[in-house]
Amino acid sequence: MGEKGSKKAVDTGFSALGLDPRLQEALTGLGYEEPSPIQREAIPILLTGKDLIGQAATGTGKTAAFALPLLHRLSLEDKKRIRPYALVLVPTRELAMQVAEAVHRYGRPLGASVLPVYGGQAYGPQIRALERGSDVVIATPGRALDLIKRKSLRLDGIRIVVLDEADEMLDMGFAEDIESILSDTPKERQTVLFSATLPPRIAAIARKHLTEPQKVQIQREPSAPGTVPLVKQTAYIVPRGHKLATLGRVLDIENPSAAIVFCRRRNEVDELVETLGARGCRVEGLHGGMTQEQRNRVMKKFRGETADLLIATDVAARGLDIQHLSHVINFDVPVEIESYVHRIGRVGRAGREGVAITLAEPREHRQLRMIEQATGQKIAIEKIPTVADLRARRLELTRASIREAIVDGELERYRVIVESLAGEFDVMDVAMAAAKLLHQSIGSEDGDEEEIPDVEPFRERPFRDGRGGGAGRGGPRERRRPGGGESRGADMTRLFVGAGRAAGVRPQDLVGAITGEAGLTGRQVGDIDIADRFSLVEVPSELADTVIDALRGARIKGRSVTVRRERERGKD
Repeated sequence: MGEKGSKKAVDTGFSALGLDPRLQEALTGLGYEEPSPIQREAIPILLTGKDLIGQAATGTGKTAAFALPLLHRLSLEDKKRIRPYALVLVPTRELAMQVAEAVHRYGRPLGASVLPVYGGQAYGPQIRALERGSDVVIATPGRALDLIKRKSLRLDGIRIVVLDEADEMLDMGFAEDIESILSDTPKERQTVLFSATLPPRIAAIARKHLTEPQKVQIQREPSAPGTVPLVKQTAYIVPRGHKLATLGRVLDIENPSAAIVFCRRRNEVDELVETLGARGCRVEGLHGGMTQEQRNRVMKKFRGETADLLIATDVAARGLDIQHLSHVINFDVPVEIESYVHRIGRVGRAGREGVAITLAEPREHRQLRMIEQATGQKIAIEKIPTVADLRARRLELTRASIREAIVDGELERYRVIVESLAGEFDVMDVAMAAAKLLHQSIGSEDGDEEEIPDVEPFRERPFRDGRGGGAGRGGPRERRRPGGGESRGADMTRLFVGAGRAAGVRPQDLVGAITGEAGLTGRQVGDIDIADRFSLVEVPSELADTVIDALRGARIKGRSVTVRRERERGKD
């Protein structure tokens, strides 16, 4: 849809909700056309200042549903108010960054300042940013509580508190932190709670901390099956630290005629352009920070096929129709399901076949399943190509090049070379030497490729009631039962963490570190036993090495700790 049509859609959609005109302009610039059901239902309620309980899954547009009215109400406040004005609590650092980025985009015309704070980062920069003042703080509960105790995060100016993905936060062991934070915020605040499910624990928090809340429940409407029938959809489950290597491997294997790689942020676009360009790819970047002249130059190269790889953000790629596009690659799983549908819809148009590939971290497997349910399309989980696969593919490309040259003919001028060598060597050896030279000349020589570790997607585990063993030696211990069904009934391994009660370690600190750094969900973390000087944590056995690697160099309660399998204790 062109700009004129988009503007009309926004005027008849978001403008009817009573939002500040500056917010409407921001939405127009971002390509938003009509409010989603959760936005249409929740925004008018939240603009009145009433508390709200929203039951809506990821991908329904709930971030905008609470962010837009929050920013609207912020714009009406006295500029000399105490900051921060709003606090948004989220379960993971990835979601904190995503929500902060969205709020920043919506609130840019208002001059709203947004700050994400989460574990795994040094306290100093976050404390200094809070001292400078931020209107909206997006935080994980554990880090928020730590900053409150340090008197760096002030709550006396808070007028809006949002609990996003409340069920996930409780599954990760943050119930006590949330209770403490809500109890310390002003009583006259507006409280907003969003959750995919509403178990009794969520209802208890709502009864205690929300005042006569309005309720909105949105069921996602599946897209009509067959919407993208010509697109082959696959995904690779990739550890975070190996995504770039996997992208390079996938590009080598697929050898697309033209591909778009979608990223969430501008800096990712710039980094991938630089890295893939250094590998010899004909690559260009496209993001919202570029001028129209730069954008036109990039698209001219891509449409003219002098570049065959485009790295882009969703906003920058909006409206593109590239006839020769063969592949769409999601470097991250899109936060909103609508974004996924729009992305893969760029291939498979007008009867053409296409390929859509998604690189998903283990924790994002649940989101892939939601996309499948919403679109009615299967996303096949495939094994990451091995070094052997890569070498076989490169040889196949060389074979195809030689076959093409034979079919094209015009080989007579090279006969003298072959005949002269045939008198000295076997003809097969001559042919193999020529193939080797071609293989190397097109950049297909075998390098020092390393295997990329396979990580199984996180799957639901059958529920069973049970506990793990004790912590062994070390005196009285604090214990935490498994967070949910995924860890029960699984083959679990117990990890030794070299910090305990004496260092102020709590179960939620360990759960937060594991989910934030290793990408597990709270449900996958089993029993936690905390002694004075060490802790023991159960994780699925097949993910134990992933957790150990991810926590190597991470900080828990501000300090680096030793993490290893329990059975290794005492070997050092």
